[in-house]
Amino acid sequence: MNRLLVSAAHKSSGKTTVTLGLCAALSAQGQRVQPFKKGPDYIDPMWLAQASGRPCYNLDPYLMTGTQIRSLFGQHAQHADLSIVEGNKGLYDGLALDGSNSNAALAHMLELPVLLVIDARGMTRGIAPLILGYQAFDRKLRIAGVILNRLGGSRHEAKLRAVIEHYTDVPVLGAIAEDPELAVAERHLGLMPSNEHADARQQVQRIGARIAAQVDLDAVRALAASASRFQPEPAPAVAAPIAPAQRVRIALARDQAFGFYYPDDLQALEAAGAELLPFDTLRDAALPPAIDGLFIGGGFPELFLPQLQANAALRAQIADAIEAGLPVYAECGGLMYLARSITWRGQTARMVGALPGDVVMQDKPVGRGYVSLGASTAMPWPGLQGREVRGHEFHYSALHGLPADALYAWQVTRGHGLDGQVDGLVQHKVLAGYAHLRSLGPDGWAPAFVDFVRRSRDAGRAAAWPETAGVTP
Repeated sequence: MNRLLVSAAHKSSGKTTVTLGLCAALSAQGQRVQPFKKGPDYIDPMWLAQASGRPCYNLDPYLMTGTQIRSLFGQHAQHADLSIVEGNKGLYDGLALDGSNSNAALAHMLELPVLLVIDARGMTRGIAPLILGYQAFDRKLRIAGVILNRLGGSRHEAKLRAVIEHYTDVPVLGAIAEDPELAVAERHLGLMPSNEHADARQQVQRIGARIAAQVDLDAVRALAASASRFQPEPAPAVAAPIAPAQRVRIALARDQAFGFYYPDDLQALEAAGAELLPFDTLRDAALPPAIDGLFIGGGFPELFLPQLQANAALRAQIADAIEAGLPVYAECGGLMYLARSITWRGQTARMVGALPGDVVMQDKPVGRGYVSLGASTAMPWPGLQGREVRGHEFHYSALHGLPADALYAWQVTRGHGLDGQVDGLVQHKVLAGYAHLRSLGPDGWAPAFVDFVRRSRDAGRAAAWPETAGVTP
């Protein structure tokens, strides 16, 4: 398996743009490029998927075991010509003091040669001790090449190349000039998601062309091919096919306002027996027909307040369906949409009104980072009752005005959630929280939610037609 890790000396060095450009440029040459992203992230993977034409999968040492990481990586890397893993933050950055969940640790786990992106603004001779220090910090890690980014011109590039060649044994595989055309618009949670960018495809092509002109793609492919032989963990056992009578129809909000979904979560829902039916909260006047459940993931609903409020027919239908007992799972942006209102920058807009609270956007993050959650007695999904799970959160909003007797599915042991103590508001058959979960294996949240949807549907049928309960027509 040809593979490499694109990392950086520090955050904001341009590694996402470089990785995006490599995926686009190599794909344009006919290479099957499989992208991966280290850590919890929705936005970078959306761009990487756009650039490669393949879903981008997250590799997260906090949310996944080593076995799960190796299995997921091997499962998808084996079908590609090369795999590119984008790191997060700096090469040696991570939660643990010993670096056990750093980018470097992931490189060791997957035996990835490292392509180091260096923001070279203002640097000349000082780049040598930086590279030498990164090599010396972990002698077993193979830093196999560098890409110099944000160069000031040809003279700057020549000086840096001469210094690196004289003092180090690391080859320079690319030198990228400072270029505003390489920028992707940013906002309070990072890059603008590709599903909102009106010119996403063209922007990816522009970045790919500029990277191809300034990076030695043959050398990048050779670097990936130099990776040692990788023995992946066995792929998970294929579940038995779900009988047609056991399948459920789950509506999926997927549009410019809601787009934060892990591809393996959606695949886990389908494997558990769900047919996913996408709909657009901004434009569709009604939910898909004959649904058994609803999933609304994260996103940026605050940026689409006028459109969401204007779609009163859909909001009313969702509220009525929830009142009638429709099972719903909502994460972060989905929670915001189900609340009574959202207030941001002096503007307040009506939302679905299925949750007894109002969302207010803050100037600074309210919850940010990894979370640990313990299921309370109010957890409605049988598969998660009594469980401890991990997830992540990143939200600038808070939910205000909740009643004193509200029920919560999660006790927060790490993170913020709704108030630092609880998360996962339970209302009717809705579970809505700020935590983003990851479904891994047969005991993940996806099978638990599908099972809850199925039980709710079957119970409703039994109540409506008790004399035919359990009889398949």
